[in-house]
Amino acid sequence: MSTLFTGGAVVTMDPTLGDLPRGDVLISGTEIVAVGPDLRDHPEARDATVIDTTGRIVAPGFVDTHRHAWQAQLRRTIPDVGDLGEYLSTTLAGVAPVYTPDDMYVGTRLAALTALDAGITTMLDFSHNSRTAAHSDAAINGLASTGIRGVHASMGPHFGTWDRQWPADLTRLRAQLPPGGLITLRLAALATDIVGPDLVYGPSLAAVARDLDIAVSIDAVFGTASSEAILAWEKQNLLGPDLELIHATGLTPDAWRAIGDTGTTISLAPSSDTQIGLETAIPAIDEALAAGVRPGLSIDVEVALASDMFTQMRVLLAVQRMRAVDRPSSRITTRDVLGFATTDGAHTIGLGAVTGTLTPGRQADLIVVDAEAINTMPLNDAIGTLVLGADPRNITTVLVAGHTLKSNGHLLNIDLPALNHQVTTSRNAIQAATS
Repeated sequence: MSTLFTGGAVVTMDPTLGDLPRGDVLISGTEIVAVGPDLRDHPEARDATVIDTTGRIVAPGFVDTHRHAWQAQLRRTIPDVGDLGEYLSTTLAGVAPVYTPDDMYVGTRLAALTALDAGITTMLDFSHNSRTAAHSDAAINGLASTGIRGVHASMGPHFGTWDRQWPADLTRLRAQLPPGGLITLRLAALATDIVGPDLVYGPSLAAVARDLDIAVSIDAVFGTASSEAILAWEKQNLLGPDLELIHATGLTPDAWRAIGDTGTTISLAPSSDTQIGLETAIPAIDEALAAGVRPGLSIDVEVALASDMFTQMRVLLAVQRMRAVDRPSSRITTRDVLGFATTDGAHTIGLGAVTGTLTPGRQADLIVVDAEAINTMPLNDAIGTLVLGADPRNITTVLVAGHTLKSNGHLLNIDLPALNHQVTTSRNAIQAATS
């Protein structure tokens, strides 16, 4: 079955195709078939369902390269968190140990639905509360139940008792991933010994990932200690494009050299770094670009932060341009940050050949944004509108692998009262268990 989106502004994020002030996007099954100014005579468009996107923008879905999805039913419980230590004590040491598999499912599903509603079609779930095999299964099922393109990055918990089944359980998880290919698996770890050596990336965990042929995501990459770890990994040949480093604040120039030389990828968390005050509290965008790395963007923790990619793009743009006031030639642009949120994000988590652009042959992961709403009209610049004008309420349509998950401004097949009951019941049980 084919669908033709016609008449809207098309932002492809493909440097060869460019952008179209008025154009068409044709999809068939799960893939993008063609992009052009007028595709009505294309052979696969003759029997296609036609969707008029006049007054709208068609763009790639956003890619969230790092979110701790299991925490979603506790979102904004610590909105004024003072520092990383307070987050660790309240959330990872305080509430994480009482989570049941059902709580994992509820939180992960809520985060994924919220992502889709805000135009995020791909989300890496850094699931660091894998207390039992059932906890991991529930997190994966939470992703799969929504239709999102999800990456389950599995890690054992920081605090409390657990079955110590990780990382051995990754073998089972890989073999039992949901069919269809929308959910993929990564190993998750920490950069340094924050809570014990078992969770720290190094030759042992790298060997696990290599044997399973899965990539690795490393969180809490901060400062001098992480810089020393990066240089050690370089000597051990453990850096490379299959390794994602998250935050990367306060790293030394030599660490950045090693990252750039090896093609290691970077996930920035603009609102997390600045609001929580992680290391330097300055998103490492200038350092990444100087090293030749175009980073992805991420939400991080909803217990204290906003849930959408528009916030991340705007925070990063404002912070970088503020710092560049005396060197205007180095200012990033709205197109840059949209690229970080789409194309570069897909590359960061190993899905650059799958999603992130509206390119024929890529998966049909796209969003349609209302450019005639009160906060977006009139449409003068599509990129500027996406980055500076729009917000989740303007996203009328969301597709993942050609499947429509949001239409006419509403998520499909979601019973909001039932979801709210499930989420609040889970939250209340968690809070009762920790009171």
